[in-house]
Amino acid sequence: MSDAVSAMMGASFDGIAKVEEAGLIGMITLRGDLASAAMVKAVKVATDAAIPGQREITHAGGFRVVWMSPDELLITCDHAQAEAVVGSLTKSLEGEHSLAVNVSDARAVFDVSGTQARDVLAKVMPVDFSAGGFGADSVRRSRLAQVAAAVWAEGEDRFRVVCFRSAGRYVFDVLSAAAAEGSEVGLLG
Repeated sequence: MSDAVSAMMGASFDGIAKVEEAGLIGMITLRGDLASAAMVKAVKVATDAAIPGQREITHAGGFRVVWMSPDELLITCDHAQAEAVVGSLTKSLEGEHSLAVNVSDARAVFDVSGTQARDVLAKVMPVDFSAGGFGADSVRRSRLAQVAAAVWAEGEDRFRVVCFRSAGRYVFDVLSAAAAEGSEVGLLG
């Protein structure tokens, strides 16, 4: 088996905000009835985190449980743990209508950070990135320029962007252009 490599091999750009590939991240898509007792228990056993509310994130240890839709979660963890987490979820949800899939190598992940990170993201996504509209542990699925992406706050001035791996170069280039020196908007940052 070949060694896993990230989509952009650690690419980084410094401008009015820093854009950097996050590297290898374990990611599991979990589909099913998020309100079922079996699902709540399975997520707790696998991650020690609760199921988040709509457009929210919960976390415990190195796990993030990200609400993606009324019947879908994205669980992030260390890349090496992803298969074990899928195994735990599958075992716990046996007999339940559900699906747990390791999608780690199908995604590209970027961090956008700095005092103008909100402005950079607001240029390329139709989302209210003001502090009141997008706080810590908030998540949105939307368009980033012309591709689907999810973004969540990892802190006041740090955001994580996830897209399909096939769009990784495009997303990195769009974020870098939005973060270029001289492109300041100054509305949110």
